[in-house]
Amino acid sequence: MSTNSLFEPFRLKSLNIKNRIVMAPMTRSFSPNGIPTDQVAAYYQKRAEGEVGLILSEGTVIERVSSSNDANIPHFYGEQALAGWQKVINGVHSAGGSMGPQIWHMGIMDNHHSGWLPGQPFEGPSGLNRPGNNNGNTMTDADIADAIAAYGRAAADAKRLGFDCVELHGAHGYLIDQFFWEGTNERTDVYGGKTLAERSRFGIEVIKEVRKQVGEDFAVIIRLSQWKPADYTNQLAKTPQEMEAWLNPLADAGVDVFHCSQRRFWEPEFEDSDLNFAGWAKKLTGKATITVGSVGLTGEFLAAFGGESSQPSSLDELMRRKDRGDFDLVGVGRPLLADPHWVQKIRDGRTSELKGFTKAALGELVME
Repeated sequence: MSTNSLFEPFRLKSLNIKNRIVMAPMTRSFSPNGIPTDQVAAYYQKRAEGEVGLILSEGTVIERVSSSNDANIPHFYGEQALAGWQKVINGVHSAGGSMGPQIWHMGIMDNHHSGWLPGQPFEGPSGLNRPGNNNGNTMTDADIADAIAAYGRAAADAKRLGFDCVELHGAHGYLIDQFFWEGTNERTDVYGGKTLAERSRFGIEVIKEVRKQVGEDFAVIIRLSQWKPADYTNQLAKTPQEMEAWLNPLADAGVDVFHCSQRRFWEPEFEDSDLNFAGWAKKLTGKATITVGSVGLTGEFLAAFGGESSQPSSLDELMRRKDRGDFDLVGVGRPLLADPHWVQKIRDGRTSELKGFTKAALGELVME
């Protein structure tokens, strides 16, 4: 099946990208004390040189003491870290690429295996990072207000440094998602509620603040997921109606693109339709969407941490869905982590040269 439509340009506000392939955010933990290094900049520049349409950075945390559980996760605040990100975006632009940082607050986390802990306890809507597991503080109104402001500052810095867009991490059981999920949000104030729509208030206020800081013409993406690390089968929205009540207020608050995380992109979101998450998000909101989840490889990402390898797989089902208009952009993770030339090989039909993925690639910044 032809992949030609993957190589059409895409324009939306500040985004003007050469093709529809997005490098998905993937945590790398190669930024000691939160400072991106020259090697991190070279890693991203290599993907731009490899013709990736849009690079979304690894998660990079906002200015809250407990926003990270890992000393080597990059910050998106402070003079040294922002100078490191300036080198990153300059390198990507010099190679003809486009990029946005993924702005992140992890919320309540398990303690890191290294033993490192932030200077204050983890924070979240109710102290929980999964049902029944308390490992942090319940955020006060002042904590929430300060976190919202910190998201806005990070987005403003992204625009000031010359990034092409910004993505908010609202998925995978991290802070924004902890507010969405009834399993971690037990609040009885305005940031809680029995319905997903009610529990979306924190996310909506973050988006509004980000939009206020970057203006109307700067593209804002949010990454969402139904599944949680503690529950792969979870559905925040159990019906199309619940999904509509969740996503449309986010769109109205300022989201331009929904980045719809699934473990496997081909799995249908609801019964009686083969539409995936990105397909439903586009249908319900009319906004652009990014699909993601095991694109181009057998096996799924989380299994890689357990040592499971993956091999290249067909893109035919992806293209069937793309060409009928289910989504606009395609997020690619592990293939680009392992091979900066993946896009060029797909474009040129050099499928015999595609690489598999092994756990070893998680432990290095692959440059060749």
